[in-house]
Amino acid sequence: MKILLCEDVENLGWIGDVVEVKDGYARNYLLPYAIATIPTEGNVRALAEAKAKRAEERKLERKQMERACEAVAGAEAVIAAKANEQGHLFGSVSEKEIAENLRQQGFEVSDRVVKFEDGHHIKEVGTHQVTLDFAAELSTTVSVVVVSQDETVESSDEKTEE
Repeated sequence: MKILLCEDVENLGWIGDVVEVKDGYARNYLLPYAIATIPTEGNVRALAEAKAKRAEERKLERKQMERACEAVAGAEAVIAAKANEQGHLFGSVSEKEIAENLRQQGFEVSDRVVKFEDGHHIKEVGTHQVTLDFAAELSTTVSVVVVSQDETVESSDEKTEE
């Protein structure tokens, strides 16, 4: 079924695009929630201005993402986590923690742009390379240094108890 998108839909298309989707997806989701409509000549003309405006907004967003990507390129995030003597973390370091660390350093990074190569969170102490995917064909790599939480504080506490 051909439909006219009234909003940007991830992995489907942009506002004003006429796309082909399965009948059930259109009837049960896109049409009832006014995300799409039937592509008549009047509807296409009505969305032409919104389509042009959204295209300009996407260009501005792309430029902003390019600036953010250039700024964060080569950055390093240092994260302290609880670990055992062998360097295995008791938990893991997630996308959220890495993005938060980078935001504290002044970089514009959202949680969703942080991607792990193997798809799993970091579970070992050490230096790891993490990819930041801002948009299609716009990514960079940052170093994430995971260190064991300061054991000197724990050992000094033990000495004061004795």
